[in-house]
Amino acid sequence: MGKVEVNALRGINLTMEKGEFVSIMGPSGCGKSTLMHIVGCLDRPTAGHVHLDEVDIDELDDNSLAEIRNKKVGFVFQTFNLLPKLNAIENVELPLIYAGVGFDVRRKKAQELLEIVGLKDRMFHKPSELSGGQSQRVAIARSLANDPSIILADEPTGNLDSKSGDEIIHLFMDLNTKGITLIIVTHDEEIANHSKRIVRLKDGLVVADSAVTQMTEAQRHNGNHPA
Repeated sequence: MGKVEVNALRGINLTMEKGEFVSIMGPSGCGKSTLMHIVGCLDRPTAGHVHLDEVDIDELDDNSLAEIRNKKVGFVFQTFNLLPKLNAIENVELPLIYAGVGFDVRRKKAQELLEIVGLKDRMFHKPSELSGGQSQRVAIARSLANDPSIILADEPTGNLDSKSGDEIIHLFMDLNTKGITLIIVTHDEEIANHSKRIVRLKDGLVVADSAVTQMTEAQRHNGNHPA
C-alpha cells in the first residue's frame, strides 16, 4: 500500500490432511481469504512454499496452476457467482466445458450432481428464479463437477437465512463423509462447530488450532458450543 508493506499472512505453518473438515475463523482483515486463495492456487505467497498432493505449487506456471484449480479444487463463494443468463444445469456444466467434456457426458454429470444437492426439480431455472439456498446448492454442485479432492468455501452461508445455512452445512457434512476435504472460511461459531477442526487467525498469524469436540444435534440447536 504505497510505501507501507502490509503482511496479510505472517509465517503461517499449517498442514491439512486429506478428508479433513476445517473451519478458518478470525476477525475481518486477519488473512482468512488470503489463506484460502493461496490454498486454492488463486494467489501465490511472496515467501514460503505451498504443497498440494505433494506438489510444490510455487514451481508451477500459470497454465499448470489453472489445471490444478480445475481438476483438484472446487470453489464455493458467499455470493454464489452463478452466471445469470444460464440455468442451473448450464451453470453446473461450466467447469466440464472448460475441461473439454462432451455435451452428453457433462449434461448427465450435471443432472446427477443437481439431484445430489436436492435440486432435481429446479435444473432448468435461472438464478433469478431460485432462492438463496437453492443458488448456493447450484454453486456446490458446480464445485463438484470435476470430482475435486478439496472444496474451499468462503463464507458459504453468509447470504443465507439460518434454515438455509443449516441445510448447506449439513450438505457439506455429507460430502465430507464421502472423503472430500472441506475448508470453510466463516465468522459463525455455530457453523464452525459442525467442522472437525478450527484454525483461528489474528493479524495474519495462527493463534489457535484445535479439534472440535463432538456435540449432539440437540446441543447444536440449543446454541451450546464446546469450550
